[in-house]
Amino acid sequence: MTDLRLPFKLHVPTANLVDEQPLPEALRLMPLLMRTLCFLALGRPDLDDHWMSLQSEEAFETIRNKLCSILVSIITTASVLLALSGVFVTVGSPVSYFDYTLPAPHCLLFVSLMLAMIAMLTSGSSIIRWLHTDRHWTREQLKPGGYFVLYHLLSIFTPMFFVLWSLHCFIFAMLITGLSSQSAICRVIIALWMVTYVINIGAMLMETMWKYARYCQ
Repeated sequence: MTDLRLPFKLHVPTANLVDEQPLPEALRLMPLLMRTLCFLALGRPDLDDHWMSLQSEEAFETIRNKLCSILVSIITTASVLLALSGVFVTVGSPVSYFDYTLPAPHCLLFVSLMLAMIAMLTSGSSIIRWLHTDRHWTREQLKPGGYFVLYHLLSIFTPMFFVLWSLHCFIFAMLITGLSSQSAICRVIIALWMVTYVINIGAMLMETMWKYARYCQ
């Protein structure tokens, strides 16, 4: 399955900048919430690298291709989650010791299915937006800051948000089902899976916090 770990950093070529403009003051002094969203969407709590990508066609094409590639990966992951959740929601458990038709797992699977659908829709709309966006127009819209910056960052972050929550809902449904099982072997396997899951999530959160703290220094 595609690795969607956050945050990711977009490395921008800085050569051949034809009409380079300095980062506007409105984009330098952003509130904490906007800086956090910027970090989640672009991998750093400022728009320095992203603004540089708007200074030349070559750099802009590089960023656009990377973002479209990430969005395509999100669509692929969401499609897999949609198919799996759809099967689990509509088909009963073939074995009695792994009954995912219990109320809690069944509800989580349904939520996972809905979130996967939303992830596909938001990813598709973001791909269409990025394929048809214009570098000069985007740069001019970002200059004043405000609403368009928020919309711009959300168009990148929202698909990731929905697909990650869809994945977590699916995982929680499987964990609850396994831990509620009458089979001791099934409970042991699920417990080991849960420990691995917690360790990986903890490591990712620690790495994310370390990177954010490093950028904020």
